[in-house]
This record gives sequence, C-alpha cells and structure tokens, in this order.
Amino acid sequence: MPKIKEICRHVRTKNAGPFWVTVDFFFRDADAYHKYVGSEDLGPDLFARMFGADPEKIKRIPVESLNMVKISYVRPKPQAWFGERDMHSGQLFARLLEVGIRESTAEPA
Repeated sequence: MPKIKEICRHVRTKNAGPFWVTVDFFFRDADAYHKYVGSEDLGPDLFARMFGADPEKIKRIPVESLNMVKISYVRPKPQAWFGERDMHSGQLFARLLEVGIRESTAEPA
C-alpha cells in the first residue's frame, strides 16, 4: 500500500481560523487523483485518530481541476490555547506523510 508522500506531490496543513484546520492533498497527477481522492483512508477516522477531530464535523472538498482534495476539521481546542504547539497548524502535515492509502472504491460525492 503506497504512502501519502508517494502519491501526493504536496501536502499542507494550515490554520483555517481559530476553530478549524485545513489539510490539502495535491496528488501527483490526474491518474493518482482519480485513484485516491475517494479513499476511505482519507476519511474521518484518520483525522479523529491523528488529531482528535470530531468525525461528524469533517468536511471533504474534492477539487478535480487542481488534482487535490481539501479536508477541514474542527480543532479539538481553539487556536492559541495554553498548550498549543503549532498555532498556525503548519507542521501537522508531517504526521500524515507516512500514512498508507488504498485506492478509492467509489467516486467522491
């Protein structure tokens, strides 16, 4: 099973306001996009497990023209809480790079 770092040319995480984080997965090409954009491995369970996100509040936005999918989730605690280690969420992507991902079983909605 390939890892995210092998099928994406770029992965970034960013602050999307004080209560949200956005992850952008830019696939290497259109073929990789179509194979993996709907993968269950990029689903709510991954973000709940890795970042403590509420699986019910995860948004998934495929952008075919850019061969990417944007996934946004509610932060478990607001930005700048006392124990914050990455206030801008710019380093969170690193944890995702080694995650294995299977091909989509269906086209994204």
